[in-house]
Amino acid sequence: MSIGKRVTLSENTLFGMGNPLLDISAVVDKDFLDKYGLKPNDQILAEDKHKALFAEMVQRNKVEYHAGGSTQNSVKIAQWMIQKPQKVATFFGCIGTDQFGQILKQKAEEAHVDAHYYEQSEEPTGTCAACITGDNRSLVANLAAANCYKKEKHLDLDGNWELVKKAKVYYIAGFFLTVSPDSIVKVATHASENNKIFGLNLSAPFISQFFKEPLMKVMPYVDILFGNETEAATFAGVLGFGTEDIAEIAKKAQNLPKENAKRQRIVVFTQGKDDTVATVGDNVTVFPVLDIDQNDIVDTNGAGDAFVGGFLSALVQEHSLEECIRAGHYAANVIIRRVGCTFPEKPNYQ
Repeated sequence: MSIGKRVTLSENTLFGMGNPLLDISAVVDKDFLDKYGLKPNDQILAEDKHKALFAEMVQRNKVEYHAGGSTQNSVKIAQWMIQKPQKVATFFGCIGTDQFGQILKQKAEEAHVDAHYYEQSEEPTGTCAACITGDNRSLVANLAAANCYKKEKHLDLDGNWELVKKAKVYYIAGFFLTVSPDSIVKVATHASENNKIFGLNLSAPFISQFFKEPLMKVMPYVDILFGNETEAATFAGVLGFGTEDIAEIAKKAQNLPKENAKRQRIVVFTQGKDDTVATVGDNVTVFPVLDIDQNDIVDTNGAGDAFVGGFLSALVQEHSLEECIRAGHYAANVIIRRVGCTFPEKPNYQ
């Protein structure tokens, strides 16, 4: 990556694919969490016992709706950081032909993201309940339509694949490994064979635990691996790294087998308010996050997605790794001051 040169960005330079969800967020109490067996700070997939939870959330007096889903959040924030041109970011995912699907389409348009959804009528649009208690948030995702993404009915279509080919940077959250691992491998292979950049996020501890096989199938194509400290520790445990030291884990993850040897893998692990840990060449470096008064934190929901979005906005402009991390820290710092993964009209970022 070069530093300082101005890159003229064109539409569809950044490509993301994942689970589009409509976020339904509300402040709840401990009793609510207990009722549905939720931990204060966790992310899980909805089970039958959570069905009533969504209905109960919608009936709360202060409920907010936002376009969500991890990857969609990240590309949306990257586009916000970039501002012009619009539609630098492309997004693929599956929605239902229902009202929530219409809201998602509208929200993507408002965010100037070039969203191409695969629409089907068997399942409703996916939702994610963000149950907020104090500084914590417990996420319960009901993937529904997001689970129905079909590679051969969407990704493989000539017009859609042309959009994939236009991109120079690709980013997919690990959550999509539960939906269409074949789609991820197809995109990742294209990136690797054409010396473009492919990024993947560990996303949640359950991905490493229960989807290790598809995760490790795509790992050789991963140029940039993202995750937080909890996800990193679980990943290390599952792969038998024999260490709980975040810097050590980053180093070992960097050295996992890799297809495109022209690019050394970069590993970036965020740790909430603690330093971000990243591999820089053969070394591991720490990058302090921006200071924030604890009282200014409104909702940490989306902080990780925002970090990646900021990072990607600098990456597509071919900035240095340090600059990418700085942009990531800035975006996360903005998002945690607001409810949901939302942002002001323009970034105040130099």
